[in-house]
Amino acid sequence: MAQTVAANTKWWSGGKSPFNVEYGKLMMWYFLMSDAFTFGAFLIAYGTVRVSSISWPDPNFVFQSFPFLGNGLPLVFVSLMTFILIVSSVTMVLAVHEGHHGNKKGVVKWMIWTIIGGLAFLSCQAWEWNHLHHEGAWWGRNPFPNADGTVASSNFANFFFTITGFHGFHVFSGVVINIIVTIMAWRGVFERRGHYLMIEKIGLYWHFVDLVWVFVFLFFYLV
Repeated sequence: MAQTVAANTKWWSGGKSPFNVEYGKLMMWYFLMSDAFTFGAFLIAYGTVRVSSISWPDPNFVFQSFPFLGNGLPLVFVSLMTFILIVSSVTMVLAVHEGHHGNKKGVVKWMIWTIIGGLAFLSCQAWEWNHLHHEGAWWGRNPFPNADGTVASSNFANFFFTITGFHGFHVFSGVVINIIVTIMAWRGVFERRGHYLMIEKIGLYWHFVDLVWVFVFLFFYLV
């Protein structure tokens, strides 16, 4: 009995879970799993409604605009958005790598680039939402016809703004958290702790947000 208590005290006081994983990282994985279920429910609902519909708006017609270049460029702008988010994921990997080597300057530099990538993505999404709103699209309103020329229901717009908005909120939250941990890294908080595990935990969240966007991109823009 004493040995069991001692063992439990050892992993708890050392910040380790019973699975020999840092406790905070394990909790982050639990959170990401629950969040994945939420996104999965949204996308399954969207797929179910779309498959059950006779026709659906053509993404190449809906998403054909590009800032300052006008129309006639199907999916080019959203491809740029996707590229920006993927690059921000790469810079996050580099930040985590520098953290493993205890390089404060490297962590701060790559975290700043990650923040810039997140802000750029949010700016692009804000432009896309604003453009679609001017086209007449919003919750409960869908001006775009189905691919077969018939009048479309508002389901397309409802799902689009709900799911991309939910994802955008995650990106915004990630940017805010990235700014906080970057300031902490710049002030030497993690150096005094002797590790940069917080950067790795935030990196897991950021990669999850990027991965979810791949599925959103596939469901809404490509299929």
